[in-house]
Amino acid sequence: MEFTTMYQEYYDRLFRVSFAIIRDRQLAEDNVQETFIKAYKKLPDLEDMQKVGAWLSVIASRTAIDFIRRERKMKGFPMELFMLDCLGKEAKQNVEEEVGVSFLKEILKETLEDFSGDDQKMLALKMDKGLKEREIATALHMNPSTVKSKIHRARRKLRERIELEWSA
Repeated sequence: MEFTTMYQEYYDRLFRVSFAIIRDRQLAEDNVQETFIKAYKKLPDLEDMQKVGAWLSVIASRTAIDFIRRERKMKGFPMELFMLDCLGKEAKQNVEEEVGVSFLKEILKETLEDFSGDDQKMLALKMDKGLKEREIATALHMNPSTVKSKIHRARRKLRERIELEWSA
C-alpha cells in the first residue's frame, strides 16, 4: 500500500482515536501527524499489511497518551512549587531571584518544622546543599534507593502542604 493512500484512508480513524484521548481538536490533529511520521519510519518493519489500521490506531493512542502524560507533568504545579527543585541553585546575578529564593526558603523552613527529623535532613541535604541521592545515602548510611523514595515522598508532602497554604 502506498503511503499517501494509507494516509487518506486512515486519517479520520486516527483523528477519532486521538480526539477521544486528548479532547482537543488541534492537538488531536497534531497527534495524527506525529502518528503518521512514526508510522512512516517504521513501515518497513510492518509484517502484515492487513493489520495496518490496527497498527496505526495503536501508534495513535500511545502517542496521545504520551502527550497527555507530558502535559500533566508540565502543568502539574504552580511556578512557585516548581522553584522548590531549584532552591539549591541560587542565582547571584539577579537580586529579584535571590529575594524570591530566600522567601521560598523561609516558607520551606516554616513548613518543614512539622516533618520528621530524617525528612528534614534529607530535604536540607538535597535542596540546600545540592547533594545527589547517592551522596546523601553515603552521608546518612542508608541505601540509595531508600533515600530516593524518602526524598520523593517528602517532596510530595511538602508540595501538598504548600499547595494548601497557597490555596487558603
